[in-house]
Amino acid sequence: MLERALSLRGRNAQISEEEDEDESKTRKNISVAMRATNHITYKFGVIWPCLFLLFLLLLIFSLIVRSRNLVCVSSYGSPYSRMSVVGMDGLDSDFGTLGVPWCRSKSERAVEWTSKDLLKGLEEFVPIYETRPIKNNMYGMGFDHSFGLWFMARWLKPDLMIESGAFKGHSTWVLRQANPETPILSLTPRHPEKYLKKGPAYVDANCTYFAGKDFVDFGNVNWRSVMKKHGVSDLSRVLIFFDDHQNELKRLKQALKAGFRHLIFEDNYDTGTGDHYSLRQICDQFYIRGGGHSCFKDSDEARIRTKRKKFWEKAVDIDELCGPGEAWWGVKGYMRDDFNHSNKAISFSEHFKNSRFVESVLDVYWELPPVAGPSLTHQTRYDPARASGPIVEDGRFGLFQRLGLSRLETSVFNGYTQMVYVQISEPSS
Repeated sequence: MLERALSLRGRNAQISEEEDEDESKTRKNISVAMRATNHITYKFGVIWPCLFLLFLLLLIFSLIVRSRNLVCVSSYGSPYSRMSVVGMDGLDSDFGTLGVPWCRSKSERAVEWTSKDLLKGLEEFVPIYETRPIKNNMYGMGFDHSFGLWFMARWLKPDLMIESGAFKGHSTWVLRQANPETPILSLTPRHPEKYLKKGPAYVDANCTYFAGKDFVDFGNVNWRSVMKKHGVSDLSRVLIFFDDHQNELKRLKQALKAGFRHLIFEDNYDTGTGDHYSLRQICDQFYIRGGGHSCFKDSDEARIRTKRKKFWEKAVDIDELCGPGEAWWGVKGYMRDDFNHSNKAISFSEHFKNSRFVESVLDVYWELPPVAGPSLTHQTRYDPARASGPIVEDGRFGLFQRLGLSRLETSVFNGYTQMVYVQISEPSS
């Protein structure tokens, strides 16, 4: 594991202190309730205090539900106002019903960072993000993935960072903010400097570009020669970032063959979506809760998917999920690659073999959670039922505001596609 060097631990104790303050207020309220209960018990015996406590709990619960529904405030008829009545539509009760795919690792190891580390990182990253040179990064990374890339690169502190796919250079800029002195290699068909003629872009002075006429695909690079040229002898000290919309199984195998261990995939598309075969699609198997999807149009899953399709742009219904012969793996049973130019049909048995291979080389699999719940970010893209819980949960507007997230335009939160970090090694014999 790369040594972690995140300079966040000693800073920003304000968040935890405020949480402690909230807890102390809660304890104070509980103590008042307990004194009242003891008084009633003395006066009326045991039954009445029980009824009193039940009434008190119901009152507190109703207040919490009401306050959470008041978080979203917007015009009637918009997706945001619809989210404020999610409880009335029953959509919140479906959370997690469709399952959240995950890739099982052979060692069952976990990442070293915690939710508190992520919160501290958010507070530090927001002002950095506000200085980004490309304000409108349409078709590129939004805030969620920018934070995830910055956080992981900063934590892992690699000796060399490699990116496959740079577009206008926003991801290069993020990597540079994470590690100001670390060399970067960028493999991208079109040099980011070409975009400077039409608008904002970023070209890094300490980056070696394999771009334009010098472009070489990741799988065709002589990595032994490149590593020797950059003085890197330990490949476990290298971080690879893939944002090239290529078959992730292919990229995984190429990185493994070259000897790399630490990979980040930006677009880890959900089952039924995306323009390439992703790890999430590969690992969405029948033994995962929500895996082995039903393609029957009158099934419970079909009903739930139809309902959620009205709320989330990336939610898919049965027609979008399932292909001929009720195929649902990959994208309707196809392994997409080469920027959606290659669309190879695969059988479920092949898909299952792919999942077993991935599990045999995985040491760690960690999906970046959404930065905040949809009522806070007003995102309408990803379906919360198919994602892990957000770093800042719905209803915690105070924390959302303290972290500086409320200063950002809502559009920057609408690009989440389950970014994933993996550690890999050769399969055990």
